[in-house]
Amino acid sequence: MRTETEAAPTLRRSIGLIPLILYGVGVTVGAGIYVLVGVTAGLAGTFAPLSFFLAATIAAPSAFSFAELSARLPKSAGEALYVLEAFRSPGLSQLTGLAVVFAGVVSSATVTNGAAGYIEQILDIPVWLTKILFVGSLGLIAIWGVVQSVTLTVLLTLIEMAGLLVILAVGTYDLGGLPPLPTLLHPDSLSLSAIGIISGTFVAFFAFIGFEDLVNMAEEVHDPERTMPRAIGWTLVITTLLYLSVATVAVSVVPPSVLAKSEAPLALVFEHATGHSAAFFAGIAVIATVNTVLVQIVMAARVLYGMVSSGTMPAILGRIDSDTRTPVIATLVAIAIVLTLALAFPLAGLARATTFAALSVFLLVNLALIRIKLRGDPVAEGQFTVSLWVPLMGAILTAAVLTFELVQLLP
Repeated sequence: MRTETEAAPTLRRSIGLIPLILYGVGVTVGAGIYVLVGVTAGLAGTFAPLSFFLAATIAAPSAFSFAELSARLPKSAGEALYVLEAFRSPGLSQLTGLAVVFAGVVSSATVTNGAAGYIEQILDIPVWLTKILFVGSLGLIAIWGVVQSVTLTVLLTLIEMAGLLVILAVGTYDLGGLPPLPTLLHPDSLSLSAIGIISGTFVAFFAFIGFEDLVNMAEEVHDPERTMPRAIGWTLVITTLLYLSVATVAVSVVPPSVLAKSEAPLALVFEHATGHSAAFFAGIAVIATVNTVLVQIVMAARVLYGMVSSGTMPAILGRIDSDTRTPVIATLVAIAIVLTLALAFPLAGLARATTFAALSVFLLVNLALIRIKLRGDPVAEGQFTVSLWVPLMGAILTAAVLTFELVQLLP
């Protein structure tokens, strides 16, 4: 039994700036750019890089809102805590936290099903067993320790980025496939392509979702008041540069209409640029799925753990193992939910619901910062902060993306 003088174990602060940036890039890049570049090119044509740039512009205000709030309140379950601090509503805070968990576990379950399809082609074992072994193995790593989880995530992120750099290396020589810049920027060209560019922008926006997961690692980061804003900012900058470069190369090497029809557009770019098979991109796709599932399990567990402190989750989820210094019970709950969804439910409809959940959280976080600023809550000296117009713009742009998604559902 723990004596009164013995403190309960807490999360271990063991993550520095560089690993956190790579963690953020891994979360954001994930498998998205490997597919979304084709969809975006199908809508925006050779203007696909412009769509990615505009998508980054839409995401930026929300990213800076998350950055300030992560410095003000560097705790796990960041989004739920921000909403609670702003609106003093435990119910709304609980709903926000559950929305974050929902988006994470459904995303993990969806990706798990995709990974099982790839693995089935390699190993002759039942799909259901593949799913259990896949999620179970990653869950054990998440329980083992945050250092181990982040180290694996960083390694997988470097492999994902290497795949993108290969595309840039083999495709850069063929940039002559793009129309001349004056032609691209001519008012007639822009006006004729406006609808496609806008549609492509809203699709490309989802390639930037992921940086927000960083805030839930705040209690395991060194000097979070300074480290968190810098990591979020660098994550956005690096992913934007990667996306712009890859999109530019992709539409210059392969006609956008052809890219749009491919389920593996970057593999197609490699094959067109080199004349060789790009089978190794299937391996990178599996690596991206591993990264996504591991990160989402870790994130969901931290949200459940962090919500205990605000009284919106049972206390048992807040227990930290004294050896691993991880929230073992919260992690086991996250694993169980992911496995249940992956094994038992069709996820097509739920996958779209995760989009609404993520965007709704973005909107609430921006509104929370607006409320906190209007209330005049003090800011510590030297702490990262933004002007009021930043969360205002973030709320407006996020609402626009939500509206666009709703319009897509109309007959």
